[in-house]
Amino acid sequence: MTAGRSAPEPVTAVFESAGSWLPAGLSKVEQGLRQAVESEGPLTPDAVATLTAGGKRMRPMLVLLCAGPDGAAQAVRPAVAVEMIHMASLVHDDVLDRAPLRRGKPTVFAQSGRDRATALGDRLFATAFALLAESGDGFAISELSDTAVDLARGELMQRQGAFDMALPEEDYLERCRLKTGRLFAAACVLGRSTVSSDQSRAMEDFGHRIGLAFQMLDDVLDVSGPVERTGKARGTDLLDGTVTLPVIVAIAAEPELAETDLHRLDEDSAAALCDRIAATGSLEVVRRRAMDLIDEAKAGLVSAGLEEEQSRLLELIADGVVLRYS
Repeated sequence: MTAGRSAPEPVTAVFESAGSWLPAGLSKVEQGLRQAVESEGPLTPDAVATLTAGGKRMRPMLVLLCAGPDGAAQAVRPAVAVEMIHMASLVHDDVLDRAPLRRGKPTVFAQSGRDRATALGDRLFATAFALLAESGDGFAISELSDTAVDLARGELMQRQGAFDMALPEEDYLERCRLKTGRLFAAACVLGRSTVSSDQSRAMEDFGHRIGLAFQMLDDVLDVSGPVERTGKARGTDLLDGTVTLPVIVAIAAEPELAETDLHRLDEDSAAALCDRIAATGSLEVVRRRAMDLIDEAKAGLVSAGLEEEQSRLLELIADGVVLRYS
């Protein structure tokens, strides 16, 4: 990634505020992503499409920002590994969801089939750990190994709770902690580890909170749309049987919604259900809760022992999570 690349918020805003070290570091991350995969053999078209599909690169950016200018060079390798694990999890998610689109483009599953997509996701996971093994960074290997396990646990929770309109809120929050918050938190901890042996709980909490807010707002967007912003049909989560916080809050306001049989939905009825969910006011409730998490994340940076520029840029990242969905 370079500063000139068309990038979504919050990437652009952070580029404009950070010194040259951050764009330079992210450019090395982009190079590292491709080089890591190319080192294992020629890239197939679907692998190229996965690596160049864009995205916010928020997780590697968090690694670099938590490392700061002094630790950015050392943080490139773990930043690459974090993003590769993220991409692998997306490819596997698309297989499980039978998703036709990701960011408005055909998924590997849609283009190349289940077997090919599963193999590509496996390759990305394996390459991430091979990259860390080359550096002998035992802490990073341990942190990302635990993270990968939690990602799998979160996916299993999602499958177990699929189509359950009585899903408890605490189950939703735990699923989000594992599937989304965990990798955000790992990115922050890994970045900080390049400059300090003090693995501050504050950094882990910051990553967890913005990751959870990110997921909540993404779930709001799945209900509110439109497709040109989400890159997928409105109500895709409902069609997949995934019960999210906007649904849980809506059911509390309109209990009759709990009688909905998600198995019977098609795109039209899913859109109609989205309208009913939105009419309860649940989307605004979830937005406010996400913003509260962002405020808590920013307030927690005070105890993280960061340089002033690092704190300012991390606050900007946190604000950018909300801005992206506003």
